[in-house]
Amino acid sequence: MKEGSLEAPTRHALNWEDEDFYKEEPLNAELERVFDICHGCRRCVNLCTTFPTLFDLIDESATMEVDGVAKEDYSKVVDKCYLCDMCYMSKCPYVPPHEWNVDFPHLMLRAKAQKFKKGDAKFRDKLLSSTDALGKLSSIPVVVQTINVVNSNKLTRNVMEKTLGIHKDRKLPKYAGKTFRSRLPESEELTPQDGQRTLGKVAVFVTCYVNYNEPNIGDDLFKVLEHNKVPTVAVQKEACCGMPKLELGDLDAVKSLKEKNIPQMAKYARDGYALMTSVPSCTLMFKQELPLLFPNDEEVLLVAAAMVDPFEYMVLRDRDGLLNTDFKESLGQVSYHVPCHLRVQNIGLKTKEMLERVPDTVVNTVERCSGHDGTWGVKKEYFEDSMKIGRPVFRQMGEKTPQYISSDCAIAATHIVQGMEAKQDVSEVKKRHPITLLRIAYGL
Repeated sequence: MKEGSLEAPTRHALNWEDEDFYKEEPLNAELERVFDICHGCRRCVNLCTTFPTLFDLIDESATMEVDGVAKEDYSKVVDKCYLCDMCYMSKCPYVPPHEWNVDFPHLMLRAKAQKFKKGDAKFRDKLLSSTDALGKLSSIPVVVQTINVVNSNKLTRNVMEKTLGIHKDRKLPKYAGKTFRSRLPESEELTPQDGQRTLGKVAVFVTCYVNYNEPNIGDDLFKVLEHNKVPTVAVQKEACCGMPKLELGDLDAVKSLKEKNIPQMAKYARDGYALMTSVPSCTLMFKQELPLLFPNDEEVLLVAAAMVDPFEYMVLRDRDGLLNTDFKESLGQVSYHVPCHLRVQNIGLKTKEMLERVPDTVVNTVERCSGHDGTWGVKKEYFEDSMKIGRPVFRQMGEKTPQYISSDCAIAATHIVQGMEAKQDVSEVKKRHPITLLRIAYGL
């Protein structure tokens, strides 16, 4: 082991625009090398279904080693990975600067990118990852009501499973009748009264999910920031952050979306705004994924440096004595789930810290993958896996009779409630985003 292998993990940029990145032979060689290291370690066996799939392939092969696994079966491992990054951040002892240089998520991304480049991506996967297109279509008056009915009807869901491969039992998020952006006032900036201290200024990247599915989360974020006298604007001309396309391996689409978003966001960063989203995956995309894909793009790096999680921002300001802590309502018992894409940001449990500042509030924190991960748990072939991964979370979230179920990832929260409903009565438990809980605590 090299000296320095006990240093903090670091990640290398992806040379994804190089032709060699997509060549099958060197990719298979790297997959075999890393799989062999994982086979000898097996520390991640209980993390998700990716590693048990790999180890079963090895154990059931003729040699019981990686060389006994057929190369075409490597895709079975790749398809199980949903790029949560947790194996890199919390489990693997061989990440850089270790000489073995294992970055399992980036290797899976490379394999997914090669698969997409070869034209092997399913129509369903391309459709589900086109969040802007789906959202714009689904927000059309009359259409939105029709889609919501279709998504909740057993007969049509059976048809969707057979034709699209979207599992009939997966609860799908509803589309809002009115998007968040359509509800923004003509003047988006909220200016504090003269003589009042401010906490700086914030530009909010709204996100597809908040805009099309749960605009109330955006309302609550703006209300909480306004209550704290923070001048706030919404980033204009926004497109999808690119995370769904990244998970598909469509890196050219990620680049196209980057070129739409980054110039807009960089303007705010230059003007001294903190950048913020209420969806951890979007925050992670701008903080980490885009800088690793475009390490020489100065605007990407500028945006990454300005990007903060909402609760990271609030806790930092609270430590400076600048946050309004005049809470009017207690929250009682809250079961709070920490999403993977928030955990890998390495900012600590800032949401928990903030919620625990509310008087007479107890936060039961669950740090474990819920198993949904964007569109992965929606798909017919992975639905059962997603529910299996989530079972410990469903159980832990139901402990101590919570008044609220909450997660920074709204989709994970819906998945958790679905899993809890299958095992117990949760009719009295309310699902609320942490930002919404903070607004409730403020009495707004």
